[in-house]
Order: sequence, then structure tokens, then C-alpha cells
Amino acid sequence: MNERYDELKSRLAAVHDLRRAQEVLFWDQTVMMPPKGSPVRSAQLTTLDRIAHDLFVSDEIGWLLEELAPYEDGLDYDSDEASLIRTTRRDWQKSRRVPSELAAEMVGAAAEAHDVWAKARQENDFALFLPHLERAVELKRRYIDCFDDYDEPYDVLLDDYEPGMKTAEVRAVFDDLKRELVPLIAEVGSVEGDDAFMSGPWPTDAQHAFSLRVIERFGYDPRFFRLDVTVHPFAASSGTQDIRLTTRYSPEDITSIFTAMHECGHGLYEHGVSTSLERTPLCHGVSSALHESQSRLWENIVGRSRPFWNHFYPALQEAFPGVLGDVEQERWYRAINRVKPSYIRVDADEATYNLHIILRFELEQEIFAGTVALADLPEAWNARFEEYLGIPVPNDSLGVLQDVHWSGGGFGYFPTYSLGNIISVQIWERALADLPDLHDGFEQGEFGQLHDWLRENLYSLGRKFTPQETLERVVGGPIDAAPYVRYLTDKLTALTPA
Repeated sequence: MNERYDELKSRLAAVHDLRRAQEVLFWDQTVMMPPKGSPVRSAQLTTLDRIAHDLFVSDEIGWLLEELAPYEDGLDYDSDEASLIRTTRRDWQKSRRVPSELAAEMVGAAAEAHDVWAKARQENDFALFLPHLERAVELKRRYIDCFDDYDEPYDVLLDDYEPGMKTAEVRAVFDDLKRELVPLIAEVGSVEGDDAFMSGPWPTDAQHAFSLRVIERFGYDPRFFRLDVTVHPFAASSGTQDIRLTTRYSPEDITSIFTAMHECGHGLYEHGVSTSLERTPLCHGVSSALHESQSRLWENIVGRSRPFWNHFYPALQEAFPGVLGDVEQERWYRAINRVKPSYIRVDADEATYNLHIILRFELEQEIFAGTVALADLPEAWNARFEEYLGIPVPNDSLGVLQDVHWSGGGFGYFPTYSLGNIISVQIWERALADLPDLHDGFEQGEFGQLHDWLRENLYSLGRKFTPQETLERVVGGPIDAAPYVRYLTDKLTALTPA
């Protein structure tokens, strides 16, 4: 093998190790770190980011990429080697534009802001969080200024999570989605539901045990995975064999089992990346939307389906006899699929969830266009929320403070959630075409066939190809909202009385 290629891989492995160490430190901060550890943790993350950034954007990496161009030309496009050189070149050219000091400052600011956000959310105090939000936005403006090849500033932020996609493309998709969903939500969301039992109480120990029971059938393996509690659930990893999932529990609701399925979907993707890509820039899901497609596929398309509950509902009744002992399965199924506007995005039903995302996407564009003042965000949020979902927001903890993303400077991430919803159905339809007996397996509690198909056709690819190329390979075409709208319409109208 080419010696220069071996040297490139060695240098990239060091950068990758530092990045994954950062991810584990962040996981520790949100799950296990003592409350007063934040200032030092911020410094640690800042140091690691500066070192990793400097190593990656070095002239040496650039020279190696240049020297490897002839070698790359002689390789199969689909090979690991060609993909590594090609993807690294794009990442290097983009990262090269960002000063190491700015990259490190963004990481440090995010670490500092996280605990302040958590406190502000708990105490319903937007003013406490506002200075950190202002700093995050100012840093992102400086970040955008590092680039000049965009149609609109938000393109730069979106590209960090969905490489190659433009804001105008997302806007067009969301306009179509909103046009289809608003009347559907008005139709099915006006139906009263027989779901008073959903308020519990749900013992949290039983929630944890049942969540593990479900995700173990999906592919969760305690030799490689763990499940812990945090304020805002997420998934993280230090490699394909070390997957960290998080969730949260409340005795007043049972959404934790869907949260566990959601985060398990992320974890299965990371665990399923080919081990040949370990410790390289390719050892990760290709984009946030493709990642979200997997969390939403396992949570909703699988986890809210009739065949799934035909198998699992008796076990659920056994786990929660005080709540579900006399509740028929059909009543449960309708309750978990009911369209009912609610305040918290992560607890929203499949249809209204997208309006939560569209609201955030629109506000983020306005933030960076300078058409909304940060101090006025709660008011802007509340007005648009009531316009889209029809219910007034009682406080900022249930409104503008509910998500962790802005504390970490994660502007541009939110739209990928709904893009993931759309892609999830495209992938599901292709999997079902190849494996028409999937639902029969679900009835028996068997999910390995689907997991294996996803691992072979999507997970194993990592970042070898662009998001657009990856989607083309998996489903045979570009992103298309029509299957998703059809899926929701068919499912929800079937639950609506004639």
C-alpha cells in the first residue's frame, strides 16, 4: 500500500482519537460529572479541540492529500482508500478556513453554556441563559465569516450537519410538508382520545427495565452499549464498540421507552459502521438527517406499529399492571399514535413534531438574518408556537429553553430532524420491498432481519460517500417527502372514526 496513504491514516487516527475523547468527556459532563466540574471540563474540551484542529488543518495533511491525488485516481471510487482521501480533502479544505482559536473557543463556550442552560431550564429563567446564547450566536457569526461560497449565511451552518444541502432546498421541502401536514393535523388532531390512563403513574425502575428489554431485541448489546440518564437525551460513542445511550424518566409519562428506541437507532448506526473504517474520519454516520432517519425509523415506524405491540403489549401490561391492567391493546395503540399538540418537541406525536422543527428552523434563519433580537426570542417563539400548534406556551421552560442545541451552538441541526423523518420512510419502503415479511417478524419479537439489512445497506458505509450519494445507493433516488406524507396520512386517517 502507498506509504503516503499509511502516513495520512496515522495522522488522521490521532485526530479521530482526540475527537472521540472529546465526545466521551461531553457524555461524562452530561451524565456523571459533579455539578461544579464544568469550568475545568470546559478548559479540557477547549484544549483537546485546539490540538485536534491544529493537527487536522496542518500543512502536512494538505501536502499528503496533494501527493496522494495520483494514487486516488487509480483507485475504485467505492474503495475505503479512495473514500478516505476524498472525504478528508473536503473536510480539510473546510476546516482550514476556521482559525484554531475560534474552533476551540466555540467548544469551550458550549461546555460553559450547557450547565447554565440546564439551570435556566429548571428555573424557567431565560435571562440567565441569554448572555450565553448571545455569545454562541456571536461565535457562529464569526464562523460564517470564515466562508464566502454560500447562497445565504445559514447554508454554512446547515452544511456542518447536512453536507452539500442548501437552506433553500430545506425551505422548499418544509413548505411542501407544512402545506400537507397542517390540514391533516387539523383533521385528525380534533378527535378526542381515550387516553386518560397515559398520565400514569409509571414506576421509573420498570420503565428502565422495559426499555432495555425492547432495545436488546433491536440489537443493543451490553458488551458494547450502555444506557444512562441525563437532562436531554442523546447518543455518543468513542468508536464502533463503545456506544453511549441516554434517556430520562418521569413517573408521569411513558415516553422514555420511545426515547430509548430513538437513541438506540442512533447507536445501532454507529455500531454498524464497518470496522475497516475505525479511527478514520469515515467512522461515523454520514449526516445528521441520515442519522435521524434511523432514530425515527426505530422509534416510530417500528416502535409505534401494530405488529410491534402485538408482540410487546402483554409484557408492557405485566410491567405496569397498575396502569395498563385493564387497558386493551387497541386503546394503547391509539393513545401512543394520537395527534395532540404538545409543548415538548421530543414528546411530540409523529405529525406535530415536524411543526416544532419548522418553527425552530425559521427562527434560526431570522436570528442570523438579524430580523429577531435574541432578547425577544421567547415572545417570537410563543407567538409562532401558538400559530402553528394552537396552544399558548405557559413558560419558557416549556418553550424556548426546552432544547439543549443552542447552548452548544448547534444552529443548523434542527432541520435535519424532519429531514430524517422523511428519509426514514423512504428507507423503510425499500427495506420492506426487499423483506416483505418484516411485520411477521415483528409479531414474533424478531427485528434482526431489519437490523441486518440496515447494517449492510447503510450503517456499514459510514461516511464513505456524500449524504446524497448514500441516499441514492440505499433508496435509489433523492430525498422525497411524498412517501412520508403518504405514510402519515394512511396511518392517522385509519385511526380517525368515520
